[in-house]
Amino acid sequence: GDRYLDQLGRLAKQDVKVVAHNTLVASDYGLLDETTLVPKPNYWGGLVWRKLMGTTVLESGVPLQAGLHVYAHCLRGRAGGVAMLVINTDRTTARALAVPNPSERYTLSVAKADLQTKTVQLNGTDPALGANDALPALAGAQTAAGSVSFSPATITFLAMPDAANSSCR
Repeated sequence: GDRYLDQLGRLAKQDVKVVAHNTLVASDYGLLDETTLVPKPNYWGGLVWRKLMGTTVLESGVPLQAGLHVYAHCLRGRAGGVAMLVINTDRTTARALAVPNPSERYTLSVAKADLQTKTVQLNGTDPALGANDALPALAGAQTAAGSVSFSPATITFLAMPDAANSSCR
């Protein structure tokens, strides 16, 4: 999940407008399990990306550092809003960032930092499709402005609808 979303963030910064996720013959790169058709972790990350990350790419203001990848976009569907993607690739150490605005937090995590697992949690619960494969309502956890901690081996989206960023129209 973290490599897929990290790649989306890097490509967006390079002004790539469309990314196709293909599955080659006899490979296991699909977003759904081939046998059960249950969504894999990348599916949930892609779904949250689509919900929050707009097409305007911003500078995150966070210097590059080993183990922490931070991307910022205008928040989809909200003038002035900002969405951030924070990927903590360190498997043992939590990281923290100063976040200037209250946000809605969407954290994807796996049990015991097992990055090979086929299941993921979203804000501590197991996401699942509803009846007739309906997408679930994705709700963020309200998070105050200030120092925000990111657990090891997690992917977190922060939606800041009231950021008042003039680049986000």
